[in-house]
Amino acid sequence: MVTRRQFCAAPAFIRSLSKSKPNLLLLMSDQHRADWMGCDGNSAVSTPALDRLASEGVRFRHAYSSTPTCTPARAGLLTGMSPWRHGMLGYSRVADKYPAEMPRVLRDAGYFTLGIGKMHWTPQRHLHGFHQTILDESGRAEHVDFRSDYRSWFATEAPNLNPDATGIGFNDYTAKAYVLPERLHPTRWTGDCAVRFLESYEKPGPWFMKVSFARPHSPYDPPQRFWDRYHDAPLPPAQVGDWARETYAPKSWNRDDIWHGDVGPDLVRRSRIGYSGSVSFMDEQVGRILSALDKRGWTEETLIVYISDHGDMTGDHHLWRKSYAYEASARIPMLVRGPGAPRGTVSEVPVEIRDVLPTLATAAGTPVPDACDGQNLLSAKREWIDLEHDVCYDKRNHWTALTDGKWKYIFHAYDGSEQLFHLETDRAELNDLRGDTRHDQTLRLWRGRMTGHLAPRGEKWVSGGRPIPRPESMLLGPNYPGPAAK
Repeated sequence: MVTRRQFCAAPAFIRSLSKSKPNLLLLMSDQHRADWMGCDGNSAVSTPALDRLASEGVRFRHAYSSTPTCTPARAGLLTGMSPWRHGMLGYSRVADKYPAEMPRVLRDAGYFTLGIGKMHWTPQRHLHGFHQTILDESGRAEHVDFRSDYRSWFATEAPNLNPDATGIGFNDYTAKAYVLPERLHPTRWTGDCAVRFLESYEKPGPWFMKVSFARPHSPYDPPQRFWDRYHDAPLPPAQVGDWARETYAPKSWNRDDIWHGDVGPDLVRRSRIGYSGSVSFMDEQVGRILSALDKRGWTEETLIVYISDHGDMTGDHHLWRKSYAYEASARIPMLVRGPGAPRGTVSEVPVEIRDVLPTLATAAGTPVPDACDGQNLLSAKREWIDLEHDVCYDKRNHWTALTDGKWKYIFHAYDGSEQLFHLETDRAELNDLRGDTRHDQTLRLWRGRMTGHLAPRGEKWVSGGRPIPRPESMLLGPNYPGPAAK
């Protein structure tokens, strides 16, 4: 179902691109929950650039990250594959090479390919088909001889300053305004690099640019002006279902990088002030990039996609960070603007990160690789999307799920327990309907769908016509193209 306006059919989309190839701009953030945008109904959060993309293109209301942590989500983006097919069932290392990879597909189609910001690959300088990457890897250094381009730039711009001077860890729930000059912030640096590319590009062929911001992922450290903007703003408070109230209220440990814990409404609000400021600062850079496109006269000949790799619980259900099946973690922003994307449209089709590669390949006029499981977003049709995550933080956090954006079924692999949520009436997932006999038929329907989804994986996943507990971890599936990560 599509609201407000109907999609054009796929052949019309293809015809609209037949005369020339559009430029391709993939804008990506890290850990941006879908409901933290004005266009998704959050009037307290200022996101004018993203709202512009939504009003001039298509917003996908039911967009998800199938494996909602950084690296498996990025494997799905890179390959156009589902988690089982690319092999990363949880947080591990993106493999060295896959049958099809987005930058390589587009490079072979005649595009100049550039990646800016956070790629989160190993080794860091692996290009996967990009002509060039300009990296901000959030301080990660898996090899002693690696320093990201942002860190190298920072060292020349501010040799006597510490880029981590704000003092918040990369998975902490705490928040604070950035203590250094704003121009040194990695979000600003990423925007600057993208704008400079657009201002200076003179090659004859089309370009594909991926701009990947490391925020609003923690540290929640926006510049002071964005902190001040939200200090007294009516931000939504954390939502906690009865099913989570006792289970997740105790702190998982005595550090600031907890995965669950009730820290009290004041600290939750402080986290959300920092998170909201980080979202708006990132949005401001997106606006600068769109302005640079406008100035070059390229806006109408550029297909623009905005996504995030996953969301952020920010205290909902006393949970923090990501890796969960719940909406704040798994539902993501998905916006498409440009040739073939009808303006001001909201799509109800369930979509996922794996759909981005087929969308860009179709726009580029090149065949969608056979290895892809995803669909072109602008003609996608499916009843539901699959979600899963192997053990993360704790053996209890291990699950598979299905959703059509209206209902969600979660199977907890550790003990075989189930949850059922009616998202149409309970988007915050406050009411687990698993024990409500009025919904037994719906529960059986979704359990049957899960059984059919998992059955091809074998008897460790399904037995006696239903999913079975899997307390053991399987971080990498049999389709992972390489040795197990260390």
